[in-house]
Amino acid sequence: MQFLPATPAHLPQIMSWFADADSTRIWGGWQFRFPFTPDSFASDVQLNERPSYVLADEPGAILGFGQVYARVGRCHFGRLAVAPAMRGQGLGTALLRALAHAGQREMGTTEFSLFVSRQNVRAENLYRRLGFARAEYPEAGMPDDYVYMVAGPGCLDGAAPPH
Repeated sequence: MQFLPATPAHLPQIMSWFADADSTRIWGGWQFRFPFTPDSFASDVQLNERPSYVLADEPGAILGFGQVYARVGRCHFGRLAVAPAMRGQGLGTALLRALAHAGQREMGTTEFSLFVSRQNVRAENLYRRLGFARAEYPEAGMPDDYVYMVAGPGCLDGAAPPH
């Protein structure tokens, strides 16, 4: 398994993971457009504006995707996803740990945050197992159907990320 910067060539595989408006909004956020086109997807995912990464297997299939960027003083994880056929195999943990290492390297912070849809109970359970807890979002404008979660230093320690 490899942890690599995401490129536009990865987007078609990632697009195939979202077949309807609900799954797209749960993953991409309340402003992500659906139905999407290749151009609208690339624009909404902000690949050029936010450090974006993929987990890939050796043949090049994309197993996971996520972004890291600074948000209200923390390394924020955005648009986290594991390929539907690969869920339940520990890839979410591997992805978050690799993103944490990338965020620490790029931002020098040891505190993390993310948003999760209240509908995505499985994802919230994973985040809790990794040390995240619900918190009050410090800025206005967050829709009620999302939860803000934070984690402190050491929460994502573990095996070194894939190369």
